[in-house]
Amino acid sequence: MGQRKTVSIASSEYDSFDQIDGSHSYRAAVPQGYLDYRVRYRAGGTVFYFNFDLAKEMGLIPKDHENELNSELREKILETFSLQIINEYDIQNGVKIPPRDIRPLPRMATRYLQLQHPNKRGTTSGDGRGIWNGEIRHRGKTWDILSSGTGATILSPAHAITGEYVKTGDQTVGYGNGYNYLQDGLSAALMSEAFHLQGIETERTLAIISFEGGSSINVRAGKNLLRPAHFFHFLKQGRLEDLRGAVDYFIDRQLRNGAIPDSPDWRGRKLYSKFAEYEALIFSRIAARFESDYVFCWLDWDGDNILADGGIIDYGSVRQFGLYHHEYRYDDVDRMSTTIPEQKRKARYIVQNFAQMRDFLETGKKRPIDHFRNDSLLKLFDENFTQCLQVELLRKIGFTGTQIEFLLKHHKNKLSRFKQLHSYFEKAQSKRGTYSIPDGVTSDAIFCMAMLHRELPKHLTKTERKLDSREFTHLFKSSYARPKDLILNRTGEQNIKAIQKHYLKLVTLVSNEFHSGETKKTLLQIMMRASSLNPAFRVTGDGALHLTTSLIRNQKKLTAEEKSIVIKTVIHTASGTLMAPEPGLRPKVKKVIERNLRALKSLREGL
Repeated sequence: MGQRKTVSIASSEYDSFDQIDGSHSYRAAVPQGYLDYRVRYRAGGTVFYFNFDLAKEMGLIPKDHENELNSELREKILETFSLQIINEYDIQNGVKIPPRDIRPLPRMATRYLQLQHPNKRGTTSGDGRGIWNGEIRHRGKTWDILSSGTGATILSPAHAITGEYVKTGDQTVGYGNGYNYLQDGLSAALMSEAFHLQGIETERTLAIISFEGGSSINVRAGKNLLRPAHFFHFLKQGRLEDLRGAVDYFIDRQLRNGAIPDSPDWRGRKLYSKFAEYEALIFSRIAARFESDYVFCWLDWDGDNILADGGIIDYGSVRQFGLYHHEYRYDDVDRMSTTIPEQKRKARYIVQNFAQMRDFLETGKKRPIDHFRNDSLLKLFDENFTQCLQVELLRKIGFTGTQIEFLLKHHKNKLSRFKQLHSYFEKAQSKRGTYSIPDGVTSDAIFCMAMLHRELPKHLTKTERKLDSREFTHLFKSSYARPKDLILNRTGEQNIKAIQKHYLKLVTLVSNEFHSGETKKTLLQIMMRASSLNPAFRVTGDGALHLTTSLIRNQKKLTAEEKSIVIKTVIHTASGTLMAPEPGLRPKVKKVIERNLRALKSLREGL
């Protein structure tokens, strides 16, 4: 094992990192919810990426710290996060580890439910290649910090299936060997920052440490990184007190962080009913947001691939499409994923599990999941999902919050009709049908609705004349549309007229209510907001893969700081957010940025 270089850090500037020592409040709250692993320093790591903005938000570095990895900060990151667990294989085989490399406190690998395991009750599953580094409190907010790629635990599918201990890094085991790959970690960092800028809840990448051979440790942070799966494995096993401890812990964290407003309901007899309603509203809202913004996040009933606060976690199969490619399915070898519209059904079933959980916590008796098929919680989910879909559509069109409330309250029927017409074009697929791609199957959307949201108000401010069929299909067709896809039947021709008519109806209603009937003024304001909310391109999954490949290919030509600049600049530009240009960039860095922006534009309508 290589010897690490020790740097004496005299400055107190990075003392906040010392809080991240493996200690975590989850241990006391849920004693049966984790396994402890001793950890050792892993030599040979390089700080590939560091999220300076996130580190400042968490209080790890001062607000006025230069976005620069000096030697002290670099070493502090490695000392804190370049870790590998001492697992059962190491102990069984007597692997020699220098005592100076072993950290004083262990790290948690938490238990939670996972469908990949033969056992569907969560007795063998959880963090299979990750550890919880600890938690840190700053300005009234507590953050969880965990790392992926730190070694193979016995909670991985590999151990559950074979019953054998896995040597960390064993290439014959593949996914179950406990390592992460740099490409996956970097892609997750890119996508999570893109989602964060769009206001989509997500874990975020704090740092990536890379190693020879392509492996990496990916350090992730969030204000509450518990998943529904952390509750569901106790629920499925009927372990009431362990379940109560996990749920109470989650609620307490949310209250302390200000994520939910404190009220008597969150402290009294109605606590678990309030919690279940909270989760129903969260999952109806995110299911609607994912469908509206074309976010593929493989939801399933185990609650593994999502956080309990609705945030995205584990970016292995998460991506954002440029169009509504609603037939796409990810092939995970042994099963195919849900599609985007099917995510609603999965989110609804997660809520049904929360209904079962509420009843178990309140009565002490666990009734079958089918008993809750008609629970009031599901009605709440359905109603809020429908409303959230309408809100998201009106938001993308460019209406303000106040205008959206007005339309929802007074003109629901007109709004519903417009939504139907919008869905007709949004869901229109190429006559090519469903076909295979390297990671699954898909079909192609033939209209770009973001273009409609941007360009239709521009056209209507110039002229009151509506677009004819040829103009409409030419303006709003996607790059996937073939000439025969744009030959519309009678219904299509009628719907082109109808969608413009109903769009103008909504604009006129808002104009009469808020702008004294000045339709052009309303359209101009809508146009300004729509251009920002529907940028010319976004970071699709294909785009993130291209940017990831580019950064890895150029990793020896760019410093860690320059990689951070490339990521931040490209993500901000693609998300339509303004960012002051970085001064003094080397020509090489500018070229990498320009090349990737061109690539992202060409991939803006893809998967």
